[in-house]
Amino acid sequence: MKQSFLIILMAYCFSVMGCSKATETVVPPSTGNGINTPVAKRRPASIGIVGDSANVVRSTSGGMVLMGGGNDVDAAFKWMMERNGGGDVVVLRATGTDAYNRYINGLGSVNSVETLLINTRELANNDTVAYMIRNAEMVFIAGGDQSDYMKYWKGTKTEQALNFLLNDKKAPVGGTSAGCAVLGGFYYSGETGGLTSAQALANPYHANVTLYNNDFLKAPYLQNVITDQHYLTRDREGRSLVFLGRINKDFSVQAKCIAVDERTAVCIDQNGKAQVFGDYSATRAYSYAYFIVPDATKQPERFEANQSVNWNNGGKAFSVYEIAASVDGGGSFNVATFKVNEASGGKWYAWWIDNGVLNKKDQ
Repeated sequence: MKQSFLIILMAYCFSVMGCSKATETVVPPSTGNGINTPVAKRRPASIGIVGDSANVVRSTSGGMVLMGGGNDVDAAFKWMMERNGGGDVVVLRATGTDAYNRYINGLGSVNSVETLLINTRELANNDTVAYMIRNAEMVFIAGGDQSDYMKYWKGTKTEQALNFLLNDKKAPVGGTSAGCAVLGGFYYSGETGGLTSAQALANPYHANVTLYNNDFLKAPYLQNVITDQHYLTRDREGRSLVFLGRINKDFSVQAKCIAVDERTAVCIDQNGKAQVFGDYSATRAYSYAYFIVPDATKQPERFEANQSVNWNNGGKAFSVYEIAASVDGGGSFNVATFKVNEASGGKWYAWWIDNGVLNKKDQ
């Protein structure tokens, strides 16, 4: 009898253990309320959550935030939070910590802020991860390395969930630095290494000019746009012009560029109207964003491998609108049209390139 009882007991234990290891696919977030909720096994990729882990449903208004890196812009996060209806915020990254959780939670009233560290394609294809993204009322893509996002997320359920938020649910989505880079329909991957303006202007076919055409995120109004970040701080004006030239040559598209300096954010509402937000600094009162439009009627005079770029067109190769950031939102630019007469609060410049040297003048 004792032996039979032991056999039955062991069978029961193995059965329970087997059940406890069963893989859950689509699992709604666990219920509960509290700060710094422990990360449960049923929340894959989560490295921390602040607030209520129970999903809520809130009405949202669409919009995108293109942040240039460096210090985060409080005003831009508040702009997004006004559009998320007090719902759930998800931060996405492939490296780093959950430091955004308390920062965002401290800026306004939301149900929760959770960081998902998605650093494998397995996690990016996980149904529960996709569920948490799709059910967010706001998503922010952190900085890092955009080639990681391309490598891990492109062609996965994470990509599908982000595009659902952008185009169907119309929830606010933003990104800083690398997170900003992947929001453009055209994007620079950086997968083979960094690229300076000097390198790009000296050789527009430098090995590190790695560009992709609308094969990842589908943000409204940005399908014919490439973004650049850390713009003035890292002297990236020249390389963004080369990106536009390569897109023209390689993909036969006259793309535009939205370039954002550090401590600066371009906030684009559901109608395509953009304003530029930035936090005041006593040592650097203004930072800038640039809306760059190449002359669609003229080609570069010289744009070949291993030769410096000539793109002059009488000193009018590019029309560039500069807007200074402000806490309340500087200027206005219609990203839906990029029309000259629909911009206000900034200043138009003409840019051109002579023998690999960038030149500028007032327009």
